[in-house]
Amino acid sequence: MDAGTQKPQPHDPPSLALLRSRVDALDHELLQLLARRGGLVAEIARAKRLEGVPIRDRARESEIISDRRAVAERLGLNPDVVESIYRNVLWASRDRQASLRAELADDEPRKTIAVVGGLGAMGRCISGLFADLGHAVLVADVSTALRPEQAAAAADVTIISVPIAATVEVIRAVGPHVPAHGLLMDVTSLKAEPLRAMLDYCPASVLGTHPLFGPSVHSLQGQRIALTPGRGDEWLAWVRRALRARGLIAIETTAERHDRTMGVVQVLNHLSTQVMGRALSLTGMPLADTLAFASPAYLMELTMTGRHFAQSPGLYAAIEMGNPDMPQMTAAFRAAAAEVISLVERRDAAGFAAMFEQVQRYFGEFTRQALEQSNFLIDRLVERSD
Repeated sequence: MDAGTQKPQPHDPPSLALLRSRVDALDHELLQLLARRGGLVAEIARAKRLEGVPIRDRARESEIISDRRAVAERLGLNPDVVESIYRNVLWASRDRQASLRAELADDEPRKTIAVVGGLGAMGRCISGLFADLGHAVLVADVSTALRPEQAAAAADVTIISVPIAATVEVIRAVGPHVPAHGLLMDVTSLKAEPLRAMLDYCPASVLGTHPLFGPSVHSLQGQRIALTPGRGDEWLAWVRRALRARGLIAIETTAERHDRTMGVVQVLNHLSTQVMGRALSLTGMPLADTLAFASPAYLMELTMTGRHFAQSPGLYAAIEMGNPDMPQMTAAFRAAAAEVISLVERRDAAGFAAMFEQVQRYFGEFTRQALEQSNFLIDRLVERSD
């Protein structure tokens, strides 16, 4: 066979290094596309501000998710994974629009905000919230030259962000210095007592608030904050606009209803987490041994327990011991624990099933939603675990 009729030799398959470099190049293209998308988001933010359109459009988001899932299926991609990606993209888009003040009119007057306790973790978070909206922020704390009374006298809005045990004392000292045209707020986890103190010691407008999130959140987008109005409808409307513009969801309620609800949301919830952590520590089993065999559900439970014990014991003690519904919550916890333990120890499978079904009926349709959402959270948690 002469040279002209030789069969072509197969090429060697590309090396792993070459394939990885191609993946890197494609990923960089994806990032460039995301950057271009971010530029469009900035233009959308300007258009929404001019047209007075809210940042979040749930119908549009639903349309985007449905479309991207359909395209993913046509391309042979997992639509659930693509949906997860795009929910993060949409979240980032809303956060970007909020940072560009898409829901604030250009003529929105800027205020002077005094944050008493502004060097603490939540104080810094609240200071950043209002600074992002273009307001001037004064910080007064135990180590600052600016005293709380001076800051309050110079500000339009004074926000008390100090430990729960000191809140009423600080309100008593600062409240009389708030200008008559101004607003006094607090960000304490309990609302009835601080709100009464603000109404008693401050002649100006008064509003109780409780951020239902910790200061370490990566973004305020979609976080909830409870409002317990005290005095002054105009300032209440202003605070609602400011919070909405920064992407927060405001829940308006009374101080008494707030504290009762927090009996469950905080006291009962924290008791459960603390007992889980304490019981684990009493077993004497190294945590690493349990992690080696961790199911996804155990990993999620353990992650939330570890998060809890990474924080301040003083904060949790004040929240739980200061809540007026604490006795009822501890009684409910003690009764439920005793019942479940008794059923298990007696190996009463029928009684256990009856108890289980009673709780299922209490949760109702939320069980389906909880299963769906927890599956998503578990997937994300497993992705990040070693």
